[in-house]
Amino acid sequence: MSSGAHHHEVDNSLAGKVRHNTQVHAQRCYQCGKCSAGCPLSADMDYPPSLVLRMLQTGDPVFEDKILRSYTIWVCLSCEMCIQRCPMEVDIPVMMDYLRQESIRQKKVNPKAKNIVSFHKSFLDSIKYTGRLFEFGLVVDYKMRSWKMFQDITLMPGMISRGKLHFIPERIKGIKNISNIFTKVSKEDKK
Repeated sequence: MSSGAHHHEVDNSLAGKVRHNTQVHAQRCYQCGKCSAGCPLSADMDYPPSLVLRMLQTGDPVFEDKILRSYTIWVCLSCEMCIQRCPMEVDIPVMMDYLRQESIRQKKVNPKAKNIVSFHKSFLDSIKYTGRLFEFGLVVDYKMRSWKMFQDITLMPGMISRGKLHFIPERIKGIKNISNIFTKVSKEDKK
């Protein structure tokens, strides 16, 4: 006699984790290739978006490792051209964002993406501490992380004179709420 309880096996594949955390189903892709054909950066990727999806579909740990170590996940612009072209509406930008986070978490970031990761962290830190983008803080933090402190320094006087660069951040009301979001996400990432 059935108890009526449903037992679902946990899918620990990378595709399963993507689906669980983003509701993006790689299995929906039937490999038409429209995402890769329309992607403005597919020529700069080591694997085009359609191949990333196919690699996820296999569930092969070797392919999963290649995805997390790929440059592809870091150069995706999230322009959503792929979603516009996809007959199955697979949300590749959301998937790529999750793959980037997983790549950082597993310490598998592609060395070519080092500066992208530095910018990513600097951008999020700006939001975390001020509740909004603080451009001057972002630039200083990014330049320090990427060891490029003096690159673009000649642009600074012009930006200051045109009022484009402020030295003191404006903090939003309710910064505690933003801080709580970062704390919650950080705890979930450690699970």
